[in-house]
Amino acid sequence: MSDGAPMLNVLVVDDDPLVRAGLRMILGGAGDLAVVGEAGSGTEVPALVERLRPDVVLMDLHMPGVDGLTATERLRSAPGAPEVLVLTAFEADGHVRRALRAGAGGFLLKDTPPADIVAAVRRVAAGEPVLSPEVTRRLIGLAVGGAEDRRTAARERLALLNERETEIAVEVGRGSANAEIAAAVHLSVPTVKTHVSAALAKLGLNNRVQLALLVNDAGLAE
Repeated sequence: MSDGAPMLNVLVVDDDPLVRAGLRMILGGAGDLAVVGEAGSGTEVPALVERLRPDVVLMDLHMPGVDGLTATERLRSAPGAPEVLVLTAFEADGHVRRALRAGAGGFLLKDTPPADIVAAVRRVAAGEPVLSPEVTRRLIGLAVGGAEDRRTAARERLALLNERETEIAVEVGRGSANAEIAAAVHLSVPTVKTHVSAALAKLGLNNRVQLALLVNDAGLAE
């Protein structure tokens, strides 16, 4: 990273000490990332977050006591919560759906290359989804069930948006990045970001991953 980049503080949550040590080495090798704490269970997360104020929590799913999914749901429901990046050895459909709906900023497998983990932490801290558009669309496809009542409920929520916000939300649902959306709707990137932020606020959502899920629930991203 370039000189002067802000330091990003990371809390690593995994029940395997060797995994935590490996992640500490990976993240510590980046000049702009600092591992400020570790936890072996989701039970420890609230107190550590309160004390350490991390920017990103790197969260395992399968842990004793409070698992990573429950910890993510509890953490992201609180105001001013840090971003959560799920890092797990498993890719069960239900886990993907629940983690993303809880407000996790991304979902990575533990065999992800170290450089990509570092890049993912940076992107999550910036409020961006860490998955490529192709992977995002695939996971969203797994996450949505296609039930008619879910579609109706999602469309009722999206009706809160104005025409421009809806147009941009649909592009988010298709996995498009801000620059791609800007080109598609003939707006500047900052203006697109403003519309995305407005849509999230109106819908009471944490991040654009949740917005993409809602758009797909509504059946608008085909």
